[in-house]
Amino acid sequence: MLNILAPRATLALLSLSALALLAVAVAAQEPKKDAEAAPETEQEQKERVGRRKCAAQLCSTLHNKKPADGQVVCDVQKTWRKEALTKVLSRGKVSWPWGDTRCASELKFDRATLVKAMQEPDFEAQFDTYDIRCQIDNDKDKYDVKAQLRPKVTFKQGKAVKATLNWGKLEAPTLAKSALWSITAADNTFGLLQSIAVDDINEFVSTKCMEVKDEWQGK
Repeated sequence: MLNILAPRATLALLSLSALALLAVAVAAQEPKKDAEAAPETEQEQKERVGRRKCAAQLCSTLHNKKPADGQVVCDVQKTWRKEALTKVLSRGKVSWPWGDTRCASELKFDRATLVKAMQEPDFEAQFDTYDIRCQIDNDKDKYDVKAQLRPKVTFKQGKAVKATLNWGKLEAPTLAKSALWSITAADNTFGLLQSIAVDDINEFVSTKCMEVKDEWQGK
């Protein structure tokens, strides 16, 4: 049964997933793996390879400024283990009342928009509408939560300075939907997640791209 922590915790997960999938910066938002943690499953390995491939495509355009047209299209998936969620969400003082969670989205990035974001002195990048789908384990049940967003990011001298997620359609279990809708509306109005989005996008461009540098440098 959904408890009182559910709305805030679920929104935090959706927000985290939205940022992670938008910037393909999942690694930037995860704590280092515990030496005692269970090894990756075959599914988790496939997900990581897919995210790395997408990151290399994005970083090639962001740093090489080429290809300068067309789209980067990625089907990105991420399994969040309960332990990782607990550590990551603690940054926002949010606890996680459920178990493992799987999130996915198909992303499309216009290459010309990415190049302008890096080159123009001032540029507002309007991205496509994305559907974030998450399945949350809860004892013997599973909860399906879907959220729609259309991110907009303002860049100055190649760095993000403002970001809004612009939440849209939301589907969630009845007990959580009304509360989640109220919080997403507040984020749309007051930009509660703006600073987190800006930090994660900049870390992806400046730091995480370097982790896949061999796959895009000079290409």
